[in-house]
Amino acid sequence: MADLRRLPNLAALRAFEAAARHQNFSRAAEEIHVTHGAISHQIRALEEELGIALFVRHGKRIAITPDGERFAETLRRALGDIAAAAAELRAEGKQKRLTVTALPSFAARWLSPRLGRFIERYPDLEVMLQSSGHLTDFVRESVDIGIRFGGGNYPGLAVEKLLDDFYYPVVSPRFNGGNLPKTPREMVKHPLLRCEGEPWTPWFRAAGLDLLEPTGGLVFQDSSMLVRAAAEGHGIALARHAVAMTDIASGDVVRLFDVAAKCTLSYYLVCPEESLRKPQVQAFRQWLLEEVAKSQ
Repeated sequence: MADLRRLPNLAALRAFEAAARHQNFSRAAEEIHVTHGAISHQIRALEEELGIALFVRHGKRIAITPDGERFAETLRRALGDIAAAAAELRAEGKQKRLTVTALPSFAARWLSPRLGRFIERYPDLEVMLQSSGHLTDFVRESVDIGIRFGGGNYPGLAVEKLLDDFYYPVVSPRFNGGNLPKTPREMVKHPLLRCEGEPWTPWFRAAGLDLLEPTGGLVFQDSSMLVRAAAEGHGIALARHAVAMTDIASGDVVRLFDVAAKCTLSYYLVCPEESLRKPQVQAFRQWLLEEVAKSQ
């Protein structure tokens, strides 16, 4: 093992690494908040101590020597290890946070009712749940992991399919004075609620009905609002199972008929590859897969 008592001055080593990276004493001085003269003095002292030239000087211009370049690469790795160890210690002193983004309807109706179980399992972890229908810039928005409803094509991200979904009609048990439709054909004389981009036609076909897509009436952009409108008695909603199941369990809505139409899209877990190495992301992924298995 090297004798650490013979370690060169740490300030001089830091000055040299910055100067080698920038190939410029002035920019190195700006980075570590000292004067140009201080950088020059520290590097000359380091050269004298090592007995070797680290830079070749041509007036105001400098060029690193081959020996200097090799030393800079070694030093850069060592300082990087120190910085990483320090960051890890700082992180241990803080509460760990997990930031999750999900489609608003899925976040409100499927994920939120279950998240308490994840918090109970990991009480020291702070979970930030963001609901958004837009694609996420994971780095810029500091998001660890996302749940998306789509076709599974998310370039540059790790993608894992969570679950498929399907549509069926739901309605308040008090709708029409409790006199609910007994057949799919009876249903169509009542207000039919729907989400934008989620037509009734595939379900009509599955139910054996040769009907046109409904027009007029209430159209929603958010599936959870659609289910709430049905629960409040505004009509019969074409709901996704993952969004409606909580309201069905509570009795706020009931499912009509044993006919379902499969969604063309599915739910996916997405995140940057490097996020998969985070312990909190690994824990959330494992818990989420367990919850999906239970729900199916």
